[in-house]
Amino acid sequence: MLSVGEAGLLQRCRGSGVLFADTNSLRVHLIGIGGSGMMGAAALLRDMGSRVSGSDLSLFDGLGVLVQSGVRVSVGHCESQLDADVDLVVASAAVPETNPELSAARARGIPVLKYAELLGALMAVREGVAIAGTHGKSTTTAMTTYLFREAGLSPSFVIGARSAQLQGSSGLGGGPHFIVESCEYNRSFLQFRPRMAAVLNVEPDHLDCYRDLAEIAEAFAEFCGNVGPGGLVVVNGDDPLAVRAASASRGEIQTFGFGEGADWSARRLQSDRGRFSFEVWFRGSWLLNARLSIAGRHNVSNALAAIALAHRAGGDSTALSNALETFAGVDRRMTFRGEGHGVTIIDDYAHHPTEIRVTIEAARMRYQPRRTWIVFQPHQASRTRHFMEQFAESFGLADEVIVPNVYCAREYDETAGRSGAEELVARICRRGGRARYLATFTGVADHLAANLAEGDLVMTMGAGDIWKIADELVERLCQPDDVRRTPRTEHLVSSGGACPVSVSAA
Repeated sequence: MLSVGEAGLLQRCRGSGVLFADTNSLRVHLIGIGGSGMMGAAALLRDMGSRVSGSDLSLFDGLGVLVQSGVRVSVGHCESQLDADVDLVVASAAVPETNPELSAARARGIPVLKYAELLGALMAVREGVAIAGTHGKSTTTAMTTYLFREAGLSPSFVIGARSAQLQGSSGLGGGPHFIVESCEYNRSFLQFRPRMAAVLNVEPDHLDCYRDLAEIAEAFAEFCGNVGPGGLVVVNGDDPLAVRAASASRGEIQTFGFGEGADWSARRLQSDRGRFSFEVWFRGSWLLNARLSIAGRHNVSNALAAIALAHRAGGDSTALSNALETFAGVDRRMTFRGEGHGVTIIDDYAHHPTEIRVTIEAARMRYQPRRTWIVFQPHQASRTRHFMEQFAESFGLADEVIVPNVYCAREYDETAGRSGAEELVARICRRGGRARYLATFTGVADHLAANLAEGDLVMTMGAGDIWKIADELVERLCQPDDVRRTPRTEHLVSSGGACPVSVSAA
């Protein structure tokens, strides 16, 4: 199997007409580089020898790390940032056609790819491993990558979240496998033709681009249909819609789950403050004992998917068992941020009702707090509206819930941002919960600082910039020597004025 460098990406991207000739001389500009996946793609292209630049609308978490790695980043968008020697432009799914840099690229005839099209092109010269599902993709993709790496398989990868153990959200390995988090938003994952795939679950989400659950299930089936003869789909056997989608695969299908009827099953589960140990059985035979360092029963299911993929790739069972015990998760997935005055602060990315429910349950098992405070920033006005009652129900295990304005990425609407948050608070209270609306992050932090007590747990939760409240609480409550955290963008660079600012390493 040729490596990415050896192949030189000598293949034509489907429908794009772009020929990747020599990555060592390729000049790539990424619009919307601040997204986790886009940052990973930028770093991967850089590692392959391309010269990389990018832009984003505003400062973003991880900008400093990207700049220090040699990527030139502009904060703000304008036509002048598209250098004359750019060979290829990559745009995130969130970038509108009216973006000035995208418009300029099209006017100048520069080839343009969407993020998913780029990953599909890279996957075409490797053995693709694609992890899909409504929930758990980032953790499972990182876990799969870590298992492959610890088993000596040296994969390349792109994940939609950062992993300290993997030194970022992407990496270039010497082995044949390319592991990719595969998102169903706007049917992006249909750009992939993987050798192996996992379907973790299929639930309603992204109803701004899907009509209903049936249409979502159809997209997952089409994704599974991209796995050809000789390939493998591992699917959550406890999820009927996922199993139905997997049946469209032309390759082998293996199920995973908690029932003994699954091909891959977890048996004799034991919990130590939310962290599970269990036996892994494959088709009626014991394979290995597993112990997870990350909390939550849902991560047992994620681990089964990762084990199945790594086992198929040739991973030794002893190596896989050892790797599971040391896998530490990814950034913003129940991430410990600090502890001060007896208050524990953690941060999580959950932004769907199912994710919220299982994450709160796992956090309560792990930390056993006196009171559980959830600061939830809804993500997208449309998602908040579609799942309002499910969101309200998902906070049943929280003692106190605080909701700031909705984070309206891709659909900014200040009125909807406020009304959606206020309606969610009202629904939680009608269910007997304790919730309040506080519009600003400063107001939230002030309220928490005045009301927290020893033994409390605070979890900031959401896919937007709610992590900033966790940062603020860490600053107010914790001693610097006691804090484990990743430096944030605002601590590394600053920007002002109306014109874009170009940031590069000194």
